[in-house]
Amino acid sequence: MPHDGQGIAILDREQLRAKLARGDRFKLVMASSDWGFRAKHLPGSIHFKTPEEMFAALAKDDEIVVYCSNQDCHASLAVIQKLRDRGYTHVGHFPGGLIDWEGAGLPIEGDWA
Repeated sequence: MPHDGQGIAILDREQLRAKLARGDRFKLVMASSDWGFRAKHLPGSIHFKTPEEMFAALAKDDEIVVYCSNQDCHASLAVIQKLRDRGYTHVGHFPGGLIDWEGAGLPIEGDWA
């Protein structure tokens, strides 16, 4: 799996789909507004309203994959940086996000799914 320059694993759509299909144990975190998460998200995703809520819910040794809406959305990068600053080491990024996933016809959940 490729990594960025800071040791963050970069997952493409197929790698993430395979992890979900295998039932791998990891936390899939959507970095978005509360409204955006309620509207649409990848199956099994979790969302946090505040960084404090996120740090309380995620263990430092959890495998975590963060995504947001698309390549141009920087919310996921901000969440990844917050996690790294707090000492979380098993953090990955799905940069394609919701638009890449939904564009491939893969299932989504939420009020607008």
